[in-house]
Amino acid sequence: MSYLVREVRAAWVATSFLTRLPVPPSTHHLQAGDLQRATSWFPLVGALVGLATAGLTWLLHPHLPFGIALLVALLVEARLTGAFHEDAVADAFDAFGGGFSRERVLEILKDSRIGSYGALALFGAFLLRYESSKALWLVRGELFFAGVVCAASLGRLSGMLLLAALPTIPERQSLSRDLVALPASRVSLALIATLPALMWLTWLDRAAALLAIGACAVVVWIGVRYLRRRLGGSTGDALGTATYAVQLTTLLAVLWRF
Repeated sequence: MSYLVREVRAAWVATSFLTRLPVPPSTHHLQAGDLQRATSWFPLVGALVGLATAGLTWLLHPHLPFGIALLVALLVEARLTGAFHEDAVADAFDAFGGGFSRERVLEILKDSRIGSYGALALFGAFLLRYESSKALWLVRGELFFAGVVCAASLGRLSGMLLLAALPTIPERQSLSRDLVALPASRVSLALIATLPALMWLTWLDRAAALLAIGACAVVVWIGVRYLRRRLGGSTGDALGTATYAVQLTTLLAVLWRF
């Protein structure tokens, strides 16, 4: 299989992993290295998800108040992604909030039920994302589009960077057994895949883009240190939570600029 064909397949695998969009049937049958290669395309898939959310908001806005249009778009996005990262936020906060030992954290992570920590975190994170996106529109319409897209792209990049810095723990490799070690080439390609969204924000406001990059770096750094101390490695829920956290901090960073 040629390099180009492998990367096209990797892009489809990334789309299948992060969204519920239809993909070629062969993509559902993962081969060795497929998921590892797909991580390089996570930021680009994230940017497309963000573009869909912002675009749907823009399409609905002439017919609905902006706040309602945005809420509908965010709910459609949750359906588009299978609420992948929202589920991770709820599970991670339940586990790390209610678990005082490594074993207890891992035990709670296996429980699909949502507790008080998870419910509060999920509600707060979604509300904060909604309000910050809405505030961006009020500040400057173009920043809403660029900010939402850049936040979605940087969020997916952060999960990939966290995984590169801190491999999954042995007890939780069921979903990411192919992601034990990400080579530098995969990380480099992921950084390149983030450039379109980042350049859009940079073109509108360079300071806002720098703040967004700084926010992403801080969240990844904190995430690596925290997970290494608490678990000695990463989990899928931790990666999803980092993704959502960077989405939030990117939006807030752009707002902070203004």
